[in-house]
Amino acid sequence: MKILDNTIIKICKETSFALTGSDRRIFQAKITNEYLEGNQNRAESVFGWGRNTVKLGLKELETGYTCYVEVHERGKKKTEEKLPNIEQDIKAVVEPSSQVDPKFRTSLTYTKITAKAVRKALLDFKGYTDQELPTERTISNILNRLGYTLKRVQKTKPKKNQRDRCDFQKRT
Repeated sequence: MKILDNTIIKICKETSFALTGSDRRIFQAKITNEYLEGNQNRAESVFGWGRNTVKLGLKELETGYTCYVEVHERGKKKTEEKLPNIEQDIKAVVEPSSQVDPKFRTSLTYTKITAKAVRKALLDFKGYTDQELPTERTISNILNRLGYTLKRVQKTKPKKNQRDRCDFQKRT
């Protein structure tokens, strides 16, 4: 094992951070072979690199084949990808109760129906099950992405009766 001082360790960390994908793994494998006798556990403790990444880099270096890690396939899929017809079904439920901005300032459409009511309508009329349908918050997000803005409807206030007001003033 060759001697590593702090400046070499720092330069190796910065260079590794600047690289991506297979280039990073190959660099880490070469450094591990050269300075740490191919021990990925030591690479983890000295440089802070993931030992599985270094292990994959060592295999790539040994075989000459590049492994393609499909990072874009990770994570949770959007609801629209899982249920392709949900946008059309939500539009069918929301369209009858929506209206354009009264002052025509924006292209958003206001709807008086809530996300909870949309979810219930999808369950009742569109044949979705409770398990496959997303939560109210997710339906609210989908409505926003479709260009609908959920507004609270202001409750009607009773009109003030002018006669009662005048009688009150006369009594006092």
